[in-house]
Amino acid sequence: MLYNLAMIKKLFDRIFKPKHTKSDATGSTKSESSKLEQSPSGRTILDTKLGTKKPARKYAEASKHESRKSSALTIPHKTHKIDRTLLSSGAHRTIEGLQKAGFEAYIVGGAVRDLLLNRIPKDFDVATDATPEEVNRVFRRSRIIGRRFRLVHVLFGDETIEVSTFRGSHLETDGDSKVADSGRIIRDNVFGSIVDDAVRRDFTANALYYDPSSQEVLDFHNGYADIEAGVLRMIGQPETRYAEDPVRMLRAVRLSAKLGLKIESGTQAPIAKMADLLQDVPPSRLFDEMLKLFLSGHAIESVSALREQHLHHGLLPMLDVVLEQPMGERFVMLALQNTDDRILSGKTANPSFLFAALLWHEMLAAWETYQAEGHHAIPALHMAMTEVIATQAEKLAIHNRYTATMKEIWGLQPRFEQRAGKRPFGLLTHPRYRAAYDFLLLRCESGELPMEIGEWWTAFANAEGDERAAMLQADTAPKKRRKRSRKKLSGAGSTSTSVGDSD
Repeated sequence: MLYNLAMIKKLFDRIFKPKHTKSDATGSTKSESSKLEQSPSGRTILDTKLGTKKPARKYAEASKHESRKSSALTIPHKTHKIDRTLLSSGAHRTIEGLQKAGFEAYIVGGAVRDLLLNRIPKDFDVATDATPEEVNRVFRRSRIIGRRFRLVHVLFGDETIEVSTFRGSHLETDGDSKVADSGRIIRDNVFGSIVDDAVRRDFTANALYYDPSSQEVLDFHNGYADIEAGVLRMIGQPETRYAEDPVRMLRAVRLSAKLGLKIESGTQAPIAKMADLLQDVPPSRLFDEMLKLFLSGHAIESVSALREQHLHHGLLPMLDVVLEQPMGERFVMLALQNTDDRILSGKTANPSFLFAALLWHEMLAAWETYQAEGHHAIPALHMAMTEVIATQAEKLAIHNRYTATMKEIWGLQPRFEQRAGKRPFGLLTHPRYRAAYDFLLLRCESGELPMEIGEWWTAFANAEGDERAAMLQADTAPKKRRKRSRKKLSGAGSTSTSVGDSD
């Protein structure tokens, strides 16, 4: 009987107790049968020896997640009424993939803000507690990008979902961060919690986290209330946040114009006196932000706001001067209105066309200067184009693919004044004809050229055959004298002479 009881006890020990344990250097015990390793975040990772995947988050990690959520205002679906069917397929699949792997994942930023404002988001960004390397392992078609802050692009067909790891404070001494003497953040590859991440975002309206699985919105900085009130408010001290990233001043103007949100007084007050900080922003970043501003569908309101906040000086060379000239301002405003109309009607807008319009009067002034110095018209035009592009490159790095098209649009303008002979037919077949023609119509509408020129080209393009030929004007241009070719005379000892040459 005692023998049987001993056997039963031994059997229970084998079933319910771990095998022999060892003490590590810290005095904690570790089961020899457990082959799991711990990641720095506390999550368990794949056991390469066993080839099995263990649970991704421990109970302690889950409870920590719940405590983080408790520090935020949780807004249920019945209050915010976000329709999760408006999320793209890629956004759904990214969230599901990360959550199934044991990570936190939320739709974040502008997409949540736009959904709350009953707008269709242009794209969807995801924030997670997974590191870029972990995200990269979850999704086969993904790549890590970025230097200032590393991100992951997850690819689903034509759609790209940008995934960022929760950011920590750039003031951490043990992280990969760098700050300029002016306070501008140069690099901040510092990871943190969702609470840290919310603090690092710019405006309260952008610090909202939406979980499609629970349909809850986490709000750490009363962003939901600000959206309801129509207010754009900076998180933290505006002066400090603008010094960290001066582009936030442009972003405040853009979002205010695009979303119809009023910039909160404390957020607006420092902008005018801190505008000079934009001089320290890399030209490539400045160009990207200006492109978003002008292609927002609310470029007219954005330019007006730039002027009110004294931010237009120096963004585009002499744009402020152009806007003070009656004809120049009319031309620029017509170009911006044209762009807004196309964007709001669902059409695409060509950045090359837009920047060609914004810099046209500066180019005209340089062209006239070169002609006054004695240069012929066409060489002077090309010299002016090169000068203007080089000047603006110091402040706003317009991409080469745009500047090449800008030069073509500018270079075709003199040809529209040639309406005789074969020249108009040749212009119609030029690859940039349509963009240059639209540019011509803006010049006519602004009063720079007679409307008759634009009307003639409209009629000429729509005409056919003999009707088109009948529209051509008399060719009064002086005929160019053809150069005679030099012919070689055959025969031994002969020299090459030109026909008509005398001894």
